Amino acid sequence: MAIKGRKYKMYSEKIKKEAIRLHTVEGWTYRKINEHLGIHDPGRMKRWMRKHREQGEFGLMDQRGRRNEYLDQERYVQKLKRENALLKKCLVIWKEEANKRDFRSWSSGIRGYPETLPCVWRVPEWVLCLCKT
Repeated sequence: MAIKGRKYKMYSEKIKKEAIRLHTVEGWTYRKINEHLGIHDPGRMKRWMRKHREQGEFGLMDQRGRRNEYLDQERYVQKLKRENALLKKCLVIWKEEANKRDFRSWSSGIRGYPETLPCVWRVPEWVLCLCKT
């Protein structure tokens, strides 16, 4: 629990990774690592090891100020890229479909789209504007 007015020692990610490596690879004890790296809190290594086991190297990063949705940035970016690719494909299909049809009949029936189009191909107004250009 944080105590008001108390200053806490912050450790860099480099020190945390070195401490984890010393324990997992070299087989050092927590006490020996604490003495070697100058870590004053005896339970600190235990918490770092638990976070490393549960979340990998990402668990050792400072998480303050991060939103839960964006903790895994790479996955989020890949999702957005897939959505963009899908929308680009849909736009190409909509443009092709709009070019096959007569624009005047589309603009006159903008509210009730032509009945010949299946519901999947009902094109929004902004797509029609793009197709006309």
